[in-house]
Amino acid sequence: MTQRVSLQDIADQLGITKMTVSRYFRSPERVAPATREKIAQAVKRSGYIHNRAPALMSKALSRTIGVVIPSLSNQVFSALVDGIETITNAEGFDILLAHSGYDQQVEERKIEMLMSYQVDGLILSETEHSERTRTILSQSGLPVVECMELPETPIDMAVGLNHKAAAFEAVNKMISRGKRSIVYLAARLDRRTLLRQQGYEQAMWQAGYTPQTIATPFQSSFTQGMNLLKQALDTYDSVDGIFCTNDDLAVGAMQHCKNLGIRVPEDLAIVGYNGLDVGQTMQPTLSSIITPRQAIGIKSAHMVIDAINGKKATTPIIDLGFSFNNGQSL
Repeated sequence: MTQRVSLQDIADQLGITKMTVSRYFRSPERVAPATREKIAQAVKRSGYIHNRAPALMSKALSRTIGVVIPSLSNQVFSALVDGIETITNAEGFDILLAHSGYDQQVEERKIEMLMSYQVDGLILSETEHSERTRTILSQSGLPVVECMELPETPIDMAVGLNHKAAAFEAVNKMISRGKRSIVYLAARLDRRTLLRQQGYEQAMWQAGYTPQTIATPFQSSFTQGMNLLKQALDTYDSVDGIFCTNDDLAVGAMQHCKNLGIRVPEDLAIVGYNGLDVGQTMQPTLSSIITPRQAIGIKSAHMVIDAINGKKATTPIIDLGFSFNNGQSL
C-alpha cells in the first residue's frame, strides 16, 4: 500500500511552500486565485485528503474504522453493521458510520470525510465507485474491504456472495416446481438488483422461457411490492410465479394476493431474497434466499483489523455463499 499524500507532497509538486498549501485549506481567500487553482488541481489529481484530526492523532492509530452503507432504513445493512460491531467492540475499535443513499458522488464525499478524521480502515457496502473515490483509496494506504458483493477487481479486499448465482438457483427451484410464467419484481435498480435480474434471466432463458420484469427506480417497500404485483398481473397473462429482488417486495406481493383471494403457492408462487424475519411471520411463510449479512460484517471487520495490524489477507476475495429457506410460498 502507498503512503497517504501529504501537504508537503502537494507543495513539492507545485514548487510552493507547505505553508501556502496549508493556508489554501484554512483560509483560501488569502491565496492568490491562480495559485488556488493550481493547488485545487493538484489535490484532485493526487487524491489528497485534508486532515481534520488533531496532529497527535495523525501520528498514531485512531482505532476507528469508517463504514459506508447505502441505506439507513434497510434491515439488510443493520445486520451488516451489527456483525461489524461484534468484532470492532471486541478488538477495541470504534466505527464511524456514513450513509451514501446509493449515490456515488455522495459516497465520495462521505469517504473523504471519514478519511479526514484519520480512520484506520474502511468498509464499503458498494463496489461501484466514482473515479475520484478510486484515486483517493488507491493513494490512501488504508485497508479497504468492499462487502456484500464479489467484484472481479476489488480495490483491496472483498467479502460477499454471488447474487447472480443465488437468483439463478432460486428461479430454477421455481421452475422445478412447474412454474413457467415467472415475473421478476425489482426496485431501486442498484447493482445487486441488476445482478439478481441477470441470474433470473439466465435461468429463464436456459429453461426455454421468456423473462418478464416489472421494475421501479424507487426504494423497496411493502406497498411497492403490492403495486408491482398488480402491474405484473395487469401486464402479463397466466403469471404463476413471482421472484422478488428482496423480501420487502415479496411480503407486499403476498399481502396483495391475500387481498385478492389469490392462493399462495397454489395459484401463485412467491420467492423473496435476503431471508428477513418478517417473511417467517407471513401465512404461508415466505420462501427466500438467505444472505449471510451478519457473517459478512464479521468477516469484513476481521479482515480490515488484521490488515491494520499488519496481517494482510492471503485470499483477498471471500465468498460466504448463500442458502435457501424453503418456506411455504413456493
